[in-house]
Amino acid sequence: MFTTRLVPALAIAALCALAPAADAAGEVPADVVRGEVLSGWVTDSGTRMSALRLTLAPGWKTYWRAPGDTGIPPNFSWAGSDNLKAVVYHWPSPEVFDSYGLRTIGYKKELILPIELHPTDPAAPIRLRGAMELGVCETICVPAHLSFEAELSGKGASDMAIHAALAERPVSAQRAGVSDVDCDIAPISDGLKIDATIRMPRLTGGEVAVVETNDPRIWVSEPQTERNGDDLRVVAELVPPSGMPVALDRSALRFTVIGAHSAVDIRGCTTR
Repeated sequence: MFTTRLVPALAIAALCALAPAADAAGEVPADVVRGEVLSGWVTDSGTRMSALRLTLAPGWKTYWRAPGDTGIPPNFSWAGSDNLKAVVYHWPSPEVFDSYGLRTIGYKKELILPIELHPTDPAAPIRLRGAMELGVCETICVPAHLSFEAELSGKGASDMAIHAALAERPVSAQRAGVSDVDCDIAPISDGLKIDATIRMPRLTGGEVAVVETNDPRIWVSEPQTERNGDDLRVVAELVPPSGMPVALDRSALRFTVIGAHSAVDIRGCTTR
């Protein structure tokens, strides 16, 4: 297995309220997050299924792609990579954390994030050179920068850690028994309000819903949920940078419903 160490650089965020354990200089420990690239294998379609494995210090956690109101969303750059046309991220189902009255969504202890690499030339090695901006939290949240590079060549080998992470992805709407998703979208003073009804069996444990759009600049409020039989109602506000109502493509909306032991990935909604 080819591995490469990711080099973290931490800086305390302005939103910090409580200090974590610190060294004598008062700085956040540099080993809060460590990582490696798992080389993975070449798939039947010619892509390479690799992964980033992040290991967090005890008591620390990091965020999912949609981190919640107060979280720091992860951001990737692949500038400088060779023979890389596209990257697809296969996020495992996250956990929901409630702390000091705030809700965030992410992972503790470890995150194995499968990344499916699409080469320009399937016969040539992929040379990865990239960076990841992410947030890590203990009693405070801080931004971290991870830079990495690796050369991935040959057919590789099956990796059970990557397979396990792929198996932990949210299940599809069809597999979860979602029969219908409809929504009303109405203008508000600074954006839009979405009121959706998802018809699906109840997940075990408390259900938390996440709403995403295809535009990362649009801020989405923490959705409010209400369960009535097989109907899960999800209400959220969407505020674009302009602070004005905008046209919204219903088919591009993405809902994730997270339960205690599973999650469901739902794409799009129809008009009531």
